[in-house]
Formats: sequence, C-alpha cells, structure tokens
Amino acid sequence: MATPVTTPSNQANSGLIAPAWHTAAVLVVLFGFSAFSVWRASQTTASNQGPRARAVSYVVIMVFEWLTVAFIGWGVRRRGIRIADLIAGSWPKWTAILRDLGIAMLFLVLSNVVLGIMRFALKATPTRAMRDIIPQTPAEIGLWIVLALTAGFCEEVIFRGYLQKQLGLMTKSAAAGLVLQGIVFGACHGYQGAKFMITIAVYGCLFGWLAYQRRSLRPGMIAHFLQDGVTGLVLRRFLR
Repeated sequence: MATPVTTPSNQANSGLIAPAWHTAAVLVVLFGFSAFSVWRASQTTASNQGPRARAVSYVVIMVFEWLTVAFIGWGVRRRGIRIADLIAGSWPKWTAILRDLGIAMLFLVLSNVVLGIMRFALKATPTRAMRDIIPQTPAEIGLWIVLALTAGFCEEVIFRGYLQKQLGLMTKSAAAGLVLQGIVFGACHGYQGAKFMITIAVYGCLFGWLAYQRRSLRPGMIAHFLQDGVTGLVLRRFLR
C-alpha cells in the first residue's frame, strides 16, 4: 500500500509523484481552460447570459474539474500513489472533523482580512463575467452549492495535493512548490481580470501554507467549499 504523500522533502528520494510530461499536460489543460474562460467572457452579453447559460457554465466547470482530477489520479497511480494519499489526514472521530472545521473557519476569517486589504489596495472591482456567474434562481443556487463542493474537493486536489507537491519536488523546494501552485491557481481564474488574479494567487498560496502546515487537504477543502458557496449566495444580493 502506498504511504501517504505529505511534503516534497519526504519524497526527495523516491522521485516525482507523476511523470514530468503528465504535469506539463495538466498545466497546458489548466491554462487552456483559463484562456477559454477569458474568451467566453468576452463573448458574453446581457442577452445571452440567462439562467440556462449559467447552469451550463456550472456543469461545464464541474465536468472539467472532475476529469482533471481523474487524469491526475491516473498519473499518480503510475508511481503507486492514490488520490487519498494526496489528500492525507484522517477523521477517526467526530472531534477530528470539528477540529478541521474550526481550523477552516479561522483560516477563512484571517485570509479574507488579508485579501480584503489587497482588493482595497488594488481597487479591484468585480468584472462583468464575475457578476454574470452568480446564481439567481433557486435551481441555480442548488447547482451552485454542488459546484462549490466540486471546487472545494477538486481544486484542492489539483493545486495543493498534486501541483504543490510535484512542483516542490521538481524545484527541490517546498516553498517554491507552494508559491508556484499559487501563481498557477491565480492564472487559472483569467475571467476575473488581472487584479483579482493577483489576489487569488495570494489566496492559493495561503491555502498551500494551510495544506503544508496541516499535512492534509481536509481543512482547506472545507474552507474552499465555504468560501465559494457562501460568497456566491451573499454576492447574489449585491451583484446583479
């Protein structure tokens, strides 16, 4: 049975967690999808961004993220590693779940203070694409929650579980892996514009730090789901 993957230093003698070409393919796919989102946003108008278009967007994003995780799972299995190993950690008792929930809540409060200061300093305002993706109808809200769950699981596996470890091993530096995955994370949100991409890159680094400190993606997955889910429901009251 494969041992849990925790930090790049623990993998130093066993090589990469997936072939280098596999990581290159993951990056090409991620950047390609981000470029597509930018192009799609440029083609979107008030007349073609209705409930049906939003629902389709949610489904497309979910399918893309699950397929990316499946491709990552296939790649790491070539080295005897499972997705569960990338996630790491465990919940042997309900108190462990409460502990990670508490850590996630504290992380959200502190990180959003940092991001709020950054957005204020950068004078970052929501783009039209960000406004258009916010759910409006009850059906969209339900689908949005599923999307937030998908993002919480898949994006943490992709960026903190896979890329952070793999890039750390490639550069022989855990810190470099953490920063690089954060930059990639920000770059993958092209539709939100340059200023928000910067703040999201920092957010990705903070999530990377949380994963590194906890040796587990579980608190980050909870925080990611709450951030995306609650933000969407709150912003629908203000962004139309």
